[in-house]
Amino acid sequence: MFTSLRDLLRPRSSQQPPSVPQGERYYAIGDVHGRSDLLAQLIDRIEADDAEAGPADTTVIMLGDLVDRGHDSAGVIEQVMAWAGRRRVRCLAGNHEEMFLQAFRDETRLRTFVKHGGRETILSYGIPVAEYNALTVGELLARLPSLVPVRHREFLQGFEEYIVAGDYVFVHAGIRPNRPLEEQDRESLLWIRESFIKHTAPHSHVVVHGHTIVEDAADYGNRIAIDTGAYRTGRLTALVLEGAGRRYLEAADRGDAAAA
Repeated sequence: MFTSLRDLLRPRSSQQPPSVPQGERYYAIGDVHGRSDLLAQLIDRIEADDAEAGPADTTVIMLGDLVDRGHDSAGVIEQVMAWAGRRRVRCLAGNHEEMFLQAFRDETRLRTFVKHGGRETILSYGIPVAEYNALTVGELLARLPSLVPVRHREFLQGFEEYIVAGDYVFVHAGIRPNRPLEEQDRESLLWIRESFIKHTAPHSHVVVHGHTIVEDAADYGNRIAIDTGAYRTGRLTALVLEGAGRRYLEAADRGDAAAA
């Protein structure tokens, strides 16, 4: 959908609730971080919810950080690729996808990747722990291209930086306050935290984001945070937007997850 510069910069009316375009439905999924078990559960919930909710032009948006920290990043990538073959799934680049792709370049970037959860990602590609532990950083760098399929790397390289739908913008980390969307820099979109989180004034759009963990999905008026810390809490959350309505779906590894 084409969005004009005037639409991108327009202030939202405080008299009307934010909405997505008529006839469209969006499911935005927070940071998965290698939890293929939770993603499988949430995919089932979304498919059931979409069928029950009736006909719509439906889009699923992954908010980034599919990989690292959890036990099965390779499996998560496979799940999302397969899902995208069945329905419209759009993926946003997260800082962990960026670190993963940069890890193939040199030892310094590989060390950074491993330090921030990349070890679990590499192990998810089938290398035995003992063998992994015996490798030097240089040896691991040389081994990495043969461990990670090219199609996985190409898939991650194709992730988007932000997506606009009506009065909402979807992004991994957030946006630089008081800066138009088309002037946002990639580093802010993937990495920003404090200056975005502390900003309380309205943005041009309501920002739906992950990156910063919240105990429960939280609506702050100018932004909605849905990273509920899947790898740490065992809870993966999706925000559902249709018209001016908002609701949440959740997958959890503690009994039956509630859907609100």
